Amino acid sequence: MKVISTNLGEPTTFEWNGATEQTGIFKYPTRASLTLTVNDVQDDTIIDRVHHGGTNKACYLFSSDYYGYWKAKYPHLEWDWGMFGENLTMQGMDESQMRVGNTYRLGTALVQLSQPREPCYKLGIRFGTQSILKQFVEHGHPGTYVKVLEPGQVTKDDVMQLVEESTNPLTVQQFYNLMFLKEKPLELLQTFMENPAVPQYKKDRYKKYLP
Repeated sequence: MKVISTNLGEPTTFEWNGATEQTGIFKYPTRASLTLTVNDVQDDTIIDRVHHGGTNKACYLFSSDYYGYWKAKYPHLEWDWGMFGENLTMQGMDESQMRVGNTYRLGTALVQLSQPREPCYKLGIRFGTQSILKQFVEHGHPGTYVKVLEPGQVTKDDVMQLVEESTNPLTVQQFYNLMFLKEKPLELLQTFMENPAVPQYKKDRYKKYLP
């Protein structure tokens, strides 16, 4: 996997349900290296720190491999890397093959896969329609957040190298699918609950589905 774009955002103001809000989802490529810290990407915009940033969502990665799919659906948009609000656009990243808890050397940083991205209305703001949310869920490739175990810098063309694979088989894509399944398969749910890298608040939310 290789970094093909480093992206940062500035605060963008928009109207939503009669109120004026701001978002940092409008990210665009930058020539600069990104500095990954324990809680966020330095110099990036995070408006809502309840749902973005923090230990389990320090940096967001999305695969360039799926841009063609989305460009075909939304050909009228002005396309560039960072369209999904990702800090790092990655080539060759497949969530169905990446286990939650895997650790990688990414530039000079050491990161761990923590959880998939859940789409919210602000993705709809970026795309100009809230229809993108259902489509994004159905497509099944949400990108992934990472926990930063060792802060460092990431530059375009850096390679993301696996350091240690999680012994728990839960993939990022399985985690994502579990969130939206009305019926939670018990075996998958147990794997999810036993994965030490899954954030505790997520586990607490899904305890009610256990027998």
